[in-house]
Amino acid sequence: MKAGSVILIAATMLALGAAGGAWWTQRAATGNAATATPAGPGSAATGGEAAAPARKIRFYRNPMGLPDTSPTPKKDPMGMDYIPVYEGEDPAADDGKSIAISVDRVQKLGVRTEPAALRVLTRTVRALGRVEIDERRVVTVAPKFEGWVEKLFVNATGQPVAKGQPLFEVYAPELVSAQREYLIAIRGIETLKDAGGDAQAGMRRLAESSLARLANWGVTEQEVAALASSGEVRRTLTLRSPAGGIVLEKKALQGMRFMPGEALFQIADLSAVWVQADVFEQDLGEVRVGSTAKLRINAYPDRTFEGRISYVYPTLKPETRTVPIRIELANPGGRLKPGMFAEVELPTGARARVVTVPSTAVIDSGTRRVVFVQLAQGRFEPREVKLGARNDTHVEVLDGIRDGEPVVVAANFLIDAESNLRAALGSFGSGTAAAPAVGVGHKAHGSVVAIDAKSGTLTVRHDPVASLKWPAMTMEFVPANPSLLAGLKPGSAFDFEFVERAPGEWVITAVLPASGAGAPAAAPATAPKH
Repeated sequence: MKAGSVILIAATMLALGAAGGAWWTQRAATGNAATATPAGPGSAATGGEAAAPARKIRFYRNPMGLPDTSPTPKKDPMGMDYIPVYEGEDPAADDGKSIAISVDRVQKLGVRTEPAALRVLTRTVRALGRVEIDERRVVTVAPKFEGWVEKLFVNATGQPVAKGQPLFEVYAPELVSAQREYLIAIRGIETLKDAGGDAQAGMRRLAESSLARLANWGVTEQEVAALASSGEVRRTLTLRSPAGGIVLEKKALQGMRFMPGEALFQIADLSAVWVQADVFEQDLGEVRVGSTAKLRINAYPDRTFEGRISYVYPTLKPETRTVPIRIELANPGGRLKPGMFAEVELPTGARARVVTVPSTAVIDSGTRRVVFVQLAQGRFEPREVKLGARNDTHVEVLDGIRDGEPVVVAANFLIDAESNLRAALGSFGSGTAAAPAVGVGHKAHGSVVAIDAKSGTLTVRHDPVASLKWPAMTMEFVPANPSLLAGLKPGSAFDFEFVERAPGEWVITAVLPASGAGAPAAAPATAPKH
């Protein structure tokens, strides 16, 4: 081969090699650019500038949501890696008390707020009462002597009588004897008016004693005057009603014999009555003697009666934890019948303006009262409050809330479930930040392993949960409502949403039909029971 040809072939090979190297370099650069992390808004497009700095890890949290953190990577007893928490990832964890929920989630929950406000709390104490007879207006007709009923003028229970109206006539031997003695005495006084002083004085003493016996037995002055003027002894005596009212009880029968002190008639004046109302122990401090009470009777729904509180009884009924009070009111026309039930309203006196929140804003656990305060959009802080007086719609806040602060008045129980309230409250007064709460609203697919109706738990074998970085495992859940278990049985596949209500306590909030996801991996890890 000639030397010129060799040189030409060598030059051609060198050119092809250079071109291939350039093509390969350009292809590798293009591929690297395609797989590289996109630059942030402040980054340059050229490869000569530095890449964005990596986020700083604050700590590592327990993968099962337990209140356990670590400054360095480690594994839990199941072999699961602790999850890193980066700076700025959970703004609610910065103060350890406030709770962050996405705005979309807040809207789905139906959260509604209302500012705390200064207002005068006026409330009405309600109680159930019953109409009763005024005990001071009840009289009994009970003769003080032995006798027989000769004639009845009032012979029916419930019959109205007037004061002084004849009730019945009686025959009594002692009464006849006392009349005769009185007549003898007054005639003797007339006969012995010219005699000595001793004889006349004796007749006067006899007349006075006879008159006293007649008066003690119920003979009126008019009847005594008629006896003296006529000079004749009456065989029977008419007993009259000592007061006007209604005959409540009538034991007298014509011809019957009665003994001294036996009650033959009982008469009650119903022109005014009492209402005995039972006031609960917690409302007793609002009741004042002399204040006005309003009453409603089922028989007269279009009318309101008014009375005055005259007495608060000194004893409490332990069975009902109530204290009886007495209300006096007029009863014109006798419309109020003893034994009727009455709905009693006792207005309380107005107080000074105090900080109040709607009653629905308070979550009462029995040992503490908590109100959610909205710090910003999607950010809430649970505060323990001290409550005072309350009315039908609002409650006084003595400590914990200031005037004008927005409080959650609707869906606060859902925020409680979503936000791991107990973990947030546990940091109060501790001086240290609480461990960040696990994200809310997690979704998973699984199948039912067992249902424990007695303990109200559901054992589920679920697929990996990406939002929590959980592998497939079998663990226990608590349904938020027993109705969520309807239609589920061991082996049923379903989709579900769940939240962490307390550290290690996972609550199913929604059960959905299975979306066709694959069955959980065989023999997955088993979570410890919580």
